[in-house]
Amino acid sequence: MLRAFVEVDRATRGPERLAAKPSSYARLHSYAPAPVVRQQQQPLPEPGQETWRQRYSLFPRLLFILDNSGPAWVENPIYALRAATRRPELAPFLSDVPALATPMTDLLHHGATAPVWQPVTHPDQRVDWMHTRRL
Repeated sequence: MLRAFVEVDRATRGPERLAAKPSSYARLHSYAPAPVVRQQQQPLPEPGQETWRQRYSLFPRLLFILDNSGPAWVENPIYALRAATRRPELAPFLSDVPALATPMTDLLHHGATAPVWQPVTHPDQRVDWMHTRRL
């Protein structure tokens, strides 16, 4: 069963705030609580499992819905997302977790299952939200 984290950006804040989201999800993806060390334990305990694995078998994909007026506005947040995802520290995360963006108008006109989603690492392509092939 596919799951997704959905971010709806209504342009109430600048595109840099949206661009920070993939890094936040990457931190969640790698977060594992530190093991509790008790006085009587000699060897260090094994590191804990990532917290998200307690709820999901796979990390949910990221869906960014861009809601504002006009196609010209949509280019700024998509450009900001694309620039943020080029950072080398995000490459391992984005190779495992699809991150897709689309304008709200495309969702309303074509539906969420239509190929209206742009992979943020390959914005020239259009896929459906269940797309799993690595680009």
